[in-house]
Amino acid sequence: MRTTLTLDDDVADFLKTQCRLHEKPFKQVVNETLRRGMGPGAGAAERPRFRVEPIRSGFRPGVDPLRLNQLNDQLEADDFGSESNR
Repeated sequence: MRTTLTLDDDVADFLKTQCRLHEKPFKQVVNETLRRGMGPGAGAAERPRFRVEPIRSGFRPGVDPLRLNQLNDQLEADDFGSESNR
């Protein structure tokens, strides 16, 4: 169906931004946005699930993770000591 629609400036700006971000034509973005606004199951396509792929990232050689709390305590004590000298 073809129709003329007057949009508020902020709505038009939002839709144009979505077109650029998703590289989709204006008509498609307007229809998808209206479908989402009509509620669940109104013909909206299901989005693919977002997956997080974990990577292994250990400490550098020579860093003892068991001593990190001790280092943090020492830094806090040094910071506290420097504040009392002000």
